[in-house]
Amino acid sequence: MASHMTNYQLPLKSPRKLHSCHVQSRSSYSFNKKEPAQNSTGFQFIRRKKLLSDLTTWGIGGPCNYFVQVFDPTQLVSAVRYCNEQSMRFMILGKGSNCLFDDMGFDGCVILNRIELLEKIESGVYRVGSGYPFNRFGVMSANEGFSGLEFAAGVPGTVGGAAYMNAGANGQETAAAIDSIEIITNEGESKMLKRGELTFGYRSSPFQEMKNLASITAVTFRLKFSKTAREMQQEYLARRWRTQPLGQRSAGSVFRNPSFMGVSAAELIEKSGLKGLRVGGAMVSNKHANFFINCDSATSQDMLALIGLVKDAVNQKFGVELKEEILYIHPS
Repeated sequence: MASHMTNYQLPLKSPRKLHSCHVQSRSSYSFNKKEPAQNSTGFQFIRRKKLLSDLTTWGIGGPCNYFVQVFDPTQLVSAVRYCNEQSMRFMILGKGSNCLFDDMGFDGCVILNRIELLEKIESGVYRVGSGYPFNRFGVMSANEGFSGLEFAAGVPGTVGGAAYMNAGANGQETAAAIDSIEIITNEGESKMLKRGELTFGYRSSPFQEMKNLASITAVTFRLKFSKTAREMQQEYLARRWRTQPLGQRSAGSVFRNPSFMGVSAAELIEKSGLKGLRVGGAMVSNKHANFFINCDSATSQDMLALIGLVKDAVNQKFGVELKEEILYIHPS
């Protein structure tokens, strides 16, 4: 998952449109522009060698112009400031579980969030770094007898990404367990926001519209004791394995469920006869119609075309325009 993105509409070659990710930018930027890899932050930036396909669950994407990993909030602030000083586009990435990068790559700097702190403040209250694996935290908290994030065991993202997207399943969502969230702004200022200050919605959070946000750095969760938390989590996981293609390269749900119909996006896609539909190496899963699989070296254009075809087919049959849950990151 990515830590800071804002959606806009990007025209494709056809009339179809896909939500796209607009990342931080101070000026136009070129793949041929040569900045020094050494910098005042002390970081060693990797130049044009890191493939974004290695950083996402879809396994799609070309090289980024710069790549750097950060392991604590101080390093993250330094990396963001450096990118701003260099007028360099940047994005902060977690597990890349809801991202589609272009095969051309990314004309800027990808900052990989590895802030994996974990503090037990009191019984059922945990302060967790935004780069901590969300599924690992979900398993740990349920094993310790706390309820609220049992669903997280099946979510292959980070804590920061889960808060940013308000990830959820099985009637649970991340926002319900949040006590407070720590962020840094583009200017490097640290802030703590209490849950009461934040308004979440279905797969949405105020951070998606927060223009001055650089990244979430930590989330404090307040969970409730439950003797059945671990048992419930095992039931959720068993259901996921039965109904979702968890062993294949996907980005989770491609589309949000329509809020006004009482029917899921997967049902609409399946009833449109689209299970197994394939474009190049991209395919609609035969197991869960809202999961699109990279089954044979799919390109970004394969996946974009498949998304467009599915949207058109569902719209023609049901008059419903599906909205993407995944985020497309334009190369420039």
